[in-house]
Amino acid sequence: MPLFWKPYKSDVTQFIDSLKAQKPTLEAEQRAGRSLLWDRPIDRQAQAEYKDARVAQQPYVYQTKGK
Repeated sequence: MPLFWKPYKSDVTQFIDSLKAQKPTLEAEQRAGRSLLWDRPIDRQAQAEYKDARVAQQPYVYQTKGK
């Protein structure tokens, strides 16, 4: 191993590191945005109602049931 060896960092990793250095609140903002859309409590009763109301799909969806 050479004396002046540095570990490799890809361009993407360097970009993300510089972005985090420029904007230290970035991760907190990302977590807040995620919590708005994804981190929500699950309504088990509503989920059960949706499952019960589901209609089975026909094997061939474009065929009518006419005859």
